[in-house]
Amino acid sequence: MAAQDGSGRAQQHGSGRARHREHGSGRAPRPGRGVGVATAVAAGGGLLFGYDTGVISGALLFVAPEFGLGDGGRQLIVSGLLAGALVGALAGGAITDALGRRRTLLRVAAVFLVGAVLSGLAPGPGTLLAARVLLGLAIGVSSVCVPLYIAEIAPKESRGRLVSMNQFLITVGILLSYLVNSLFAEAQSWRWPLALAAVPALAMLVGLAGASESPRWLVLRGRDDEARAALAGRSPAEAEAEIAEIREAAREEARWSWADLRRPQLRPALTLGIGVAAVNQLVGVNAIIYYAPTILEGVFGSDTGAILATVGIGLVNTVVTGIALARIDSWGRRPLLLGGVAVVVAALVALVVLFLLPTRDGVVGVLIVVALCVYIAAFAASLGIAIWLVNSEVFPTAVRGKAAGLGATTHWGLDLVIAATTLTLITSLGESGLFAIFAVIGAAGFVLLYWLMPETKGRSLEEIDASLRARAGRRG
Repeated sequence: MAAQDGSGRAQQHGSGRARHREHGSGRAPRPGRGVGVATAVAAGGGLLFGYDTGVISGALLFVAPEFGLGDGGRQLIVSGLLAGALVGALAGGAITDALGRRRTLLRVAAVFLVGAVLSGLAPGPGTLLAARVLLGLAIGVSSVCVPLYIAEIAPKESRGRLVSMNQFLITVGILLSYLVNSLFAEAQSWRWPLALAAVPALAMLVGLAGASESPRWLVLRGRDDEARAALAGRSPAEAEAEIAEIREAAREEARWSWADLRRPQLRPALTLGIGVAAVNQLVGVNAIIYYAPTILEGVFGSDTGAILATVGIGLVNTVVTGIALARIDSWGRRPLLLGGVAVVVAALVALVVLFLLPTRDGVVGVLIVVALCVYIAAFAASLGIAIWLVNSEVFPTAVRGKAAGLGATTHWGLDLVIAATTLTLITSLGESGLFAIFAVIGAAGFVLLYWLMPETKGRSLEEIDASLRARAGRRG
């Protein structure tokens, strides 16, 4: 889902959990208050990411009749945000490098604020579409900048936990948007749910005013004294060691260009990173995130019932994501990913059968919601977290940002395709036909990941690389 695309660059200095294992087995120290506050404020971008992504699902039920939108118009309103996000994600790295992480996030928060207000006041579909594109640009840039900023200001011992908070808050934002939609469903109001995104945007804007800049960005621009001040939570020796580490990593990164991604030794990792991103989208998670109320409207016979059902789906998504992020290191990546994809496919097959039944009332309607909840739970525990986790672990550190960018581009591009075609496919093939397509792709994705995905838990980059090469050799 859009919520699960994380930036590989955010992990460029290593997985926080892996680093913690290397530095001892005791409990990770709590980050300093300044770091915690800055992280929480920056992660507000994740909350807004999820909220603005999910809120259109319920609002669409009331926007469409007010503005006289058919399937094409509704898909355009939804996909406008994804088109903006694709552009924002592609430009996000250059923007954050030019302006700095903090100043970029200040501008992102301001765009979120303007986009929310404009959405709520839109006099017609053209203005609403423009507002959604604007919000998409903010989402795309924040999807790069937020995890990057958190990773660069957090102590290495707590980096994984703090970066994961951003991932978790995306699902919280989606759930919050579903709850707000349900509160306004009886009044058939879509303006307030869209406009209320201005509240967390304003809080993020105010909170970032006192935040520090990323020490890595400062060091790379020769502003070492400011970098030391930004590292005030570390001891002088730790600060100097981190500054030296930043310089060394920058020298290593400078040795790699985009053309170097064509090197044969990177091909297995690239295939896996892009493959996970593609399967993540092509099993149809965002068809459910964006259009669940529209799909369920015919099941429940009312807008209010359909919107309330999506709250349950959003709750399952949030809870399971939190559990999976907390337990991923003990459960392992490969069994969780493959097991989750298998359950995703099974849930899709169940949905195909249920939507083929002559009636969707009573027990059948309940079973449809249950199947959707099982689907979203399995996705959240596997593909939902795998897209950022795989890209953070399978690439060499120096090339991770560039390589993960290809996965992110794949994710946003396919997300846009799903958003722009879901209702058209339902009209021509029915819900069962749509879910059948996703099930077939999911089954193919399972086979792909079975052959490509090594276990990365507790293994060094060299061991992971050797495992990927061995798998590629067996396929050859």
